[in-house]
Amino acid sequence: MKTKGIRTNKINIVTLGCSKNLVDSEVLFTQLKGNGMNVTHESKKDDANIVVINTCGFIDNAKEESINTILRYVDAKDAGIVDKVYVTGCLSHRYKDELEVEMPTVDAWFGTNELPRMLKTLRADYKHELVGERLLTTPAHFAYLKIAEGCDRPCSFCAIPLMRGGHVSRPFEELLTEARSLARRGTKELILIAQDLTYYGLDLYKKRNLAELVDKLADVEGIDWIRLQYAYPSGFPMDVLDVMRERSNVCNYLDMPLQTGSTELLKIMRRGITREKTESLIHTIRERVPGITLRTTLIAGHPGETEAMFQETYDFVERMRFDRLGVFAYSHEDDTHSFSMPDDIPAEIKQERVDELMEVQQGISQELNQQKIGNTYKVLFDRKEGGYFIGRTEADSPEVDNEVLVPATQYVRLGDFANVCIDRAEEFDLYGEVV
Repeated sequence: MKTKGIRTNKINIVTLGCSKNLVDSEVLFTQLKGNGMNVTHESKKDDANIVVINTCGFIDNAKEESINTILRYVDAKDAGIVDKVYVTGCLSHRYKDELEVEMPTVDAWFGTNELPRMLKTLRADYKHELVGERLLTTPAHFAYLKIAEGCDRPCSFCAIPLMRGGHVSRPFEELLTEARSLARRGTKELILIAQDLTYYGLDLYKKRNLAELVDKLADVEGIDWIRLQYAYPSGFPMDVLDVMRERSNVCNYLDMPLQTGSTELLKIMRRGITREKTESLIHTIRERVPGITLRTTLIAGHPGETEAMFQETYDFVERMRFDRLGVFAYSHEDDTHSFSMPDDIPAEIKQERVDELMEVQQGISQELNQQKIGNTYKVLFDRKEGGYFIGRTEADSPEVDNEVLVPATQYVRLGDFANVCIDRAEEFDLYGEVV
């Protein structure tokens, strides 16, 4: 008598959005592996019968990408290619009720804080002994370390508190355990992330404790670079700068989203700071950590942004000469404070303002890069592509910043450091040779 073969489950995790989502996927990946399950991340083979999509719901473009990805796998389910489609992450957390109606063939929807329920649905146990353990989806030599979840800031335009809740810091001990585990497995660079790094410790230790955390992490053997991403300017903990200056493995790098250079618009945005105080903070940071690389992001076309306000931001960018800068067109997010204002700036005007800001930044970046020709930098190499080994200096975070390209005629080992002398510079990339 013949029996029908039972297909062994294979789970594919698909991650959309930011590095914080990537960490969540890595935690899920680790838990499933710890349960002995066959699991992959971003499989190119489409051979998994169960798909978990970790969505982004931050701005319109990200939401559209998330919905299109869900629809792709729903179609695959309808065609019998996959058996189950599960959706988690920010989009799922924020719009679960509506999406359940619109996409009834999705098997289950999960919020951002429902890992135990998702594991139970996948017939896996939540293993407490794996807390602090991570199987990386990034190259092994760098890892994101999420030090807190959620945000308590009242920014008018931001939906993150709706999706991630209030700020919750992770304890020192848990973060140090995770950092040591990563270092033992070959991680050389830790990139500290949160919705707001600068709030770290207020809930647990009743004071801003980012400096102490960074100092403790700098003692972890094997960690060569510690990088700070997503700092908030209002209430910035200045003692972090002392640690940055004094500890050789803390990168002279700071990512601080500032959103606008107009005091009037900062007030509308509920940012709790003025342009004058922002400029004073930037000057102080540069004085206390000479040579620091400053990255920021701005929003163009927020409700109420006049031409005069935009010109203030343009002048601010010219004056501050940020090393790295990104610009988003404003996205009108429901249930935020800004959503109560008319989205009164046409999309084409928003994009024109984005382009103008990026054009001035392109010139600044070109000038700053030209000054690096003839200098030698310590470079961490990430990948080989198109006849080049590609890496980053201390001044560059993965995915978002400049890169250093070395001809593949010279050999470097991926995941290792090498000293590179720069012989050519473009707007956003440097070229050189290993010395």
